[in-house]
Amino acid sequence: MAVSGLVMLLYLVVHMYGNLKIFFGPGTFDGYAHWLRTLGEPFFHYEWALWIIRTGLVAAVVAHGVCAYQLSRRDIRSRPVGYVHRRARSSYATRTMRWGGVILALFIVWHILDLTTGTVQRGFVPGHPYHNVVAAFHDWWNNVIYIAAMLALGLHIRHGFWSAAQTLGAGSATRDRVLKGTANVLALLLTAGFIAVPVGVMTGLVS
Repeated sequence: MAVSGLVMLLYLVVHMYGNLKIFFGPGTFDGYAHWLRTLGEPFFHYEWALWIIRTGLVAAVVAHGVCAYQLSRRDIRSRPVGYVHRRARSSYATRTMRWGGVILALFIVWHILDLTTGTVQRGFVPGHPYHNVVAAFHDWWNNVIYIAAMLALGLHIRHGFWSAAQTLGAGSATRDRVLKGTANVLALLLTAGFIAVPVGVMTGLVS
């Protein structure tokens, strides 16, 4: 679970960086989207590298979900009676990890249908990602869905990064403060970076 989570975290950092290119105009953003599809040419054919990345991400998401389910069942079997003072034993981010994971899984499906296939988006134009992003975030309810999911993502990363570090043996009495600080910074930067796009559209900065 730790390894699959770190793979997805690396993707999120790159994805956020790419998303922020929208603030440089349609030429830059659409050019970046086209570059992703020609990545690796001429060794790879058109979109091959992109599909390799997508396949790896799907594998990471599935592995993460399966591991989460297995760990949840193991946790329940090991302690069939819950803690009396549940809130005192964990942070808010820790207590919402499972529900946050479910929210993010549903959001991934929605996000693909909205901005990749255009199935649920009115006025979707294939091959014009800048236009599609602006069109999507002109709908207030889409902004609510996206921002709520990004807040859940921030909480998930905040606890997940630190937990992954402990699982992989990186944690120690001297490094825990640094790891927790890194988790907080990553969660804040990724949440703010992703939310900046719909906020930019809503405020007219991106149009």
